[in-house]
Amino acid sequence: MAQVLHLTGPVLVGREEVRPQAWVVGGRITYDRPAGEHEVTRVDGWVLPGLVDAHCHVGLDAHGAVDRETAEAQALGDRDAGTLLIRDAGSPSDTRWVDERADLPRIVRAGRHIARTRRYIRDYAWEVEPEDLVERVRTEARAGDGWVKLVGDWIDRDAGDLTPCWPADVLAEAVAAAHEEGARVTAHCFGEESLVDLAAAGTDCVEHAVGLVPDTIEAFARQGIAIVPTLVNIDTFPAIAEPAKEKFPGYHAHMLDLHARRYDTIAAARDAGIAVYVGTDAGGSLPHGLVGQEVERLTRCGFSALEALDAATWGARAWLGRPGIEEGEEADLVVYAADPREGVGVLAHPTAVVLRGAVVRG
Repeated sequence: MAQVLHLTGPVLVGREEVRPQAWVVGGRITYDRPAGEHEVTRVDGWVLPGLVDAHCHVGLDAHGAVDRETAEAQALGDRDAGTLLIRDAGSPSDTRWVDERADLPRIVRAGRHIARTRRYIRDYAWEVEPEDLVERVRTEARAGDGWVKLVGDWIDRDAGDLTPCWPADVLAEAVAAAHEEGARVTAHCFGEESLVDLAAAGTDCVEHAVGLVPDTIEAFARQGIAIVPTLVNIDTFPAIAEPAKEKFPGYHAHMLDLHARRYDTIAAARDAGIAVYVGTDAGGSLPHGLVGQEVERLTRCGFSALEALDAATWGARAWLGRPGIEEGEEADLVVYAADPREGVGVLAHPTAVVLRGAVVRG
């Protein structure tokens, strides 16, 4: 007898669409009651598409690449928190084996970070000089799943503060090369200056983006450049900056200022119409499974609960070209005891997680 899941609903298909119930037959969603005899398992509660962490690093920890067992634990931590789609924003590990596991989240990869020599965290990135950037971008564009990850700025010890990593003309050539290879470009950026060059180069997305100011906000909005703020990571700026207080006081003060105005900055980006998506930056110094906390941080920036949910579900999936809870699609979804549109705190407590049509938690 065929196994069927009955999602008793409500099913939050989209921002404006709610279905009273749905079924999972053969691992796929249907809104038509299945005919015939079935062994039916009820799954009660409010249903969302599997959450998206659009900035996550499976296969990476604070010291670089990790072994497969550790990477598996990271992916399971995300899955059990309801994250079923990950945009891996740079990893030195080959995680293609995850694609063969029906019990692990899907990963959209950006290849390995590309950084300026000695201008990023050791053992994370390919470290190159400007004359080699375009070639490395082409290589990573072919290695990833339609994304390339650049390190746009980092502390310059000679300047004593954040500065751009790449000459503007080389950066523009590199972004164009990625686009020629069919890939989109995102970049790590904390400060203000590098955002000007990235906008001019035509980048597609920026990570963190707390250095946005009115001019770059206007440019990002006009050009359709998305941001993934990783606010749970920005929370750590004071701790990151503290060891540099004596030797690099300018950098220390700059990081504290970026931290202090982080919610206002992201609120201004939202108000200008910039697309904002949820990402946690898990896998470096942060644990996995924090997507619910990141959604809550967006509400501190003035996002309604529905807007914040969209940044982690329907909107994020559309941005990455992945389906939600649609007729005939594989069932990747999360179930909650209460309506998440009435309070995003419920995201921390999924009652069931369904991945590829199988209940993996609950």
